[in-house]
Amino acid sequence: MTSKPGHHQTAIQSLTLKVGWPPEKVWPLDALRKQRNLADYSGDLVSTAAVQSCLNNAQLLHLHIRSWLQTHHPTLLPD
Repeated sequence: MTSKPGHHQTAIQSLTLKVGWPPEKVWPLDALRKQRNLADYSGDLVSTAAVQSCLNNAQLLHLHIRSWLQTHHPTLLPD
């Protein structure tokens, strides 16, 4: 990754085009990214429910990415 501003937003928003992650599943991840930014700069807390939602979405994304890699780039997966 990079330390340049916007790279988290770009990574999340590119999931639809790069690996076919549905747009309606992108917004919860992007919403938590925004909340994390607020927490970093203003001290606002991120709710437990928001964190749990993000974890659930991240687990689903992980499964999707593994399936996508298996189809498109199987040699990138560990044995």
